[in-house]
Amino acid sequence: MAAREDFMGAVLRSSSSSNVSGVETFPSSPGSSGVYPQYREPQQDRERRDGHRVSKEKGTVLLIDDLEDQCALYQTILEREGFIVKTTVSPQAALGMLEGIDAVVTDLHMEEMSGLELCRLVHEVVEGLPVVLLTGVGSMEIAIEALRVGVYDFLVKPANPKLLLMRVGRAAAFTRMSRELARLRAAPAPEQGLIGKCAAWTRVKELLERVSKSEASILIRGETGTGKELVARHVHRLSRRTDGPLVAINCAALPPTLLESELFGHARGAFTDAKGTRDGLFVQATGGTLFLDEIGEMPLDMQVKLLRALQEHRVRPVGASAEVPFDARIVCATHRNLEEMVAAGTFREDLYYRLNVVSIDLPPLRDRGDDILELAVVFLSRAASRNGREMMRLSTAVAERLVAYDWPGNVRELENCIERCVALARFHELAVEDLPERIRAHRADRILVTADDPQEIVTLENLSKRYVSRVVTLVGGNKSRAADLLGLDRRTLTRRLKGLHTAESSSMEGGPTEGGSIDGSTAFDEAES
Repeated sequence: MAAREDFMGAVLRSSSSSNVSGVETFPSSPGSSGVYPQYREPQQDRERRDGHRVSKEKGTVLLIDDLEDQCALYQTILEREGFIVKTTVSPQAALGMLEGIDAVVTDLHMEEMSGLELCRLVHEVVEGLPVVLLTGVGSMEIAIEALRVGVYDFLVKPANPKLLLMRVGRAAAFTRMSRELARLRAAPAPEQGLIGKCAAWTRVKELLERVSKSEASILIRGETGTGKELVARHVHRLSRRTDGPLVAINCAALPPTLLESELFGHARGAFTDAKGTRDGLFVQATGGTLFLDEIGEMPLDMQVKLLRALQEHRVRPVGASAEVPFDARIVCATHRNLEEMVAAGTFREDLYYRLNVVSIDLPPLRDRGDDILELAVVFLSRAASRNGREMMRLSTAVAERLVAYDWPGNVRELENCIERCVALARFHELAVEDLPERIRAHRADRILVTADDPQEIVTLENLSKRYVSRVVTLVGGNKSRAADLLGLDRRTLTRRLKGLHTAESSSMEGGPTEGGSIDGSTAFDEAES
């Protein structure tokens, strides 16, 4: 219902004015109706337009309008921003051009066929393909009919270039997300191991392949929840010690006295309740791998004993007079910055160099791109199986929320989120309302300045808006302090914030923000039901 109201509101707001604020117009060409937005293409774009593809592709768009000059105008706007654009003046011909298309942009009033009828036929050929409707006049009747045939978004001509780019980009992103989900569902269940194909994760897997066969100590570093223990198990599985035991301990989970006994063992009578001799984990791991998780939490006095054990490959059990040899590979993990701890005197420098023979840095989940969806699909399958639910799936709207969220708890938080969704879901497809509130309400404010994919780079204008918004958020909305930090006067900051809020409002005018399901039903379809 909310999608229906948003869509109709957009139509009525757009139709209340014959022109969009800030867009110049000029008289229409012969045989056309209305006016066109004045769009001046920069010289460098004109020079590269013919025979040169823009490197930053954002999707393939099919543009249909029976006025050739209108097609050419919108084609120029879209191509300069990285879209691949195919055009036709024939709606009937457009039905044979849908292969590989990410979004369709069509005029409403055409002689051969109306845009609404074309939308209906497009969905018969490619179910769920987003259609953006352009019309010179907006009305409630058009909005209702558009909802009925499944129009994805709506723009009143003359279309503001920024709004056109925003809404076409959103439609193309919806298609790419839907295709990625379909690919993940059709893919065979991943084998036991490290899931993900992003560039950063691929580099981690390649490094593990190279070092796992050696006997070198490994230090795994990464934020909490990034999968450090999973990586340690992967190292053991690939190593020559795979037939031996993998013994793991969390160094932060035990007090120093118990930690020493647990690692090195103890003799009979060494302390109260020590009724027999017990081998420590170093000895138990002989022939295999010893995984020391959260090594940065180990007390300094224990660090001295650990260093000696690693140097001599022998341990002295608590209360014993003789040392015991061991033969285990050492793999450690920490979420702390050990270099800073060494500088602060809270971690021994000699132990740091003993452990840090090979360092493996795990990327946080927020930097792993489409791996978020791949992991979510795997976790969803596992959670549904554990809870006795039928095969469940993600809607495209949920997928968009998952990809947009920052995941401070990383993979562990994602797995817990999916488990919660499965427990709350009423249907076989997860809906946005099944997500935790923090994810539903999240708005991205992270600024990406390092990226492996050019498509991840934002425009300078967008970067500036995000930065201003982030600073204001960090100072608790104190505009005077934010202005001082940004080097602006308060009036200038207020004006920029007003422009930011106006842009956000405009982005919400023209249709749904949640998209639809993988089956192609848009938010309009959900609203009708």
